[in-house]
Amino acid sequence: MFVDTAKVFIKAGKGGNGAISFRHEIYIPKGGPDGGDGGKGGDVVFVASKDCDTLIDFRFQPKLIAQDGKAGSGQKSSGKSGKDLEVEVPIGTVVKRDGEIIADLTFDGDRQIVAHGGDGGYGNWHFRSSTRQTPKIAELGNPGESFDAELELKLLADVGLIGFPNAGKSTFLSVVSNATPEIADYPFTTITPNLGVAKVDDHSILIADIPGLIEGASDGKGLGDRFLRHVERTKVLLHLIDVYTEDAGKSYKDIRSELEKYSAELAARPEIVALTKCEGLDEEIIKMQMQSILEQNSDAKIFTISSSAHQGLTEVLRELWQIIDASKVEETPVVAEEESDIPVITLEIKEQKRRAHHQKYQMGERNTIMQIDPQTDYSEDEALDE
Repeated sequence: MFVDTAKVFIKAGKGGNGAISFRHEIYIPKGGPDGGDGGKGGDVVFVASKDCDTLIDFRFQPKLIAQDGKAGSGQKSSGKSGKDLEVEVPIGTVVKRDGEIIADLTFDGDRQIVAHGGDGGYGNWHFRSSTRQTPKIAELGNPGESFDAELELKLLADVGLIGFPNAGKSTFLSVVSNATPEIADYPFTTITPNLGVAKVDDHSILIADIPGLIEGASDGKGLGDRFLRHVERTKVLLHLIDVYTEDAGKSYKDIRSELEKYSAELAARPEIVALTKCEGLDEEIIKMQMQSILEQNSDAKIFTISSSAHQGLTEVLRELWQIIDASKVEETPVVAEEESDIPVITLEIKEQKRRAHHQKYQMGERNTIMQIDPQTDYSEDEALDE
C-alpha cells in the first residue's frame, strides 16, 4: 500500500546522570571525588534508502524513541552513550516540525539527525576544588529533543505527468518506460503515483505519473491535491490533453489554474504540452485543438502523439531531455579561479540549521554550579550549603 504522509512522535534519548562517588582505598581515609559523567542520549537519525518506497510503516509505529544515556559511576567512569535510533525512510522524505522543514532526504544513503540526544550530566569529580574537596554535587542529564513531526514523501523524478483523468498519462508511461500502471477506460484508474524510466538517445529520464487532476483539486477535490507534491521536485512538466476533449484550450487552462493555486513555483516550471490519441484523426481537428491551446498560451510547445500507435513519442522524449539537461547545467555552481578560496556551501549548512533547533532547545551553554540549576542533583546536603 502506498502511503506518502504520516505523523510520528520523535524523542531523542535523555543524557545519563552524573555520579556522586568517592575513592575508597585502604590506608586512604578521605579519598577524593571520582564520580563519572553520564552518557549522551541517543540521537534519532533518518536514513534515506532506495529499498523503501512508502511511509506505511509509520502508521503502525508512530513513536520513534532513542535510547537514554547511562549514568556515570565511580572511578571516573563515564556512562555509556545511548544508542542512536536509525530510521529508514524512502528517498524524497521531508520531515517537518511545527510546519518547518528540519530534514529533506534526497539521495540514497542520506543521513540526517532530526532529534539530538541530551548531554550527560557531570559527575562530582568535575566539581572538586581547593575549597571543596568532597563535593556531593552531580548534574542530572539533559532531556533529549522530543516533538510531534509530520513526514511527507515527495517522489524524485525528472518529468511530472499532469492532466485530467483519462488524458492518457498511464498509457504514455507504460509505453515509454518499464512501468506497469493500471490502465482502463474510466476516470481515476491511477490512484497512486507511478514511476518509470524512459530511454532516449542513450539518456535515461525518470517520469512520475500522478492521479489525474480535476477542477478544484488544489482545494481538496478529487485525488490530485494529495499527490501534487510528487511533481514539486520535477524539472519539467508534461501536460497531456486528450485530443477528443470538447475544448483542449479550456482543459489546458483549468489544469494550469490548479497548478497556480497549489504553487506558483510549480506553475512556473518548464512545460511541454502533448495532445494524445491523435492516430488517424483528421488534421483539421488537431489544428483546431492546438489553436485553442495557443489562445491560452501563445508560447506553448505542443506535440501530437499516440501512445498506442507509438507515434511522436521519441520527439517528445528528446524535447524533455533537452530541458532536463539544460536544467542540470544551470544547477552546477561555477566558481571563478580568483574566488577559489570562498567556502563552498555544502550539506553542512543543513546540519547547522538543524543544530540551531537543538541549541534553542538546550537554552545555550551548560549552567555552572554557582547558579540555581535544575540540572544539578541537590539530593545531598552539601548541595544545599553551596
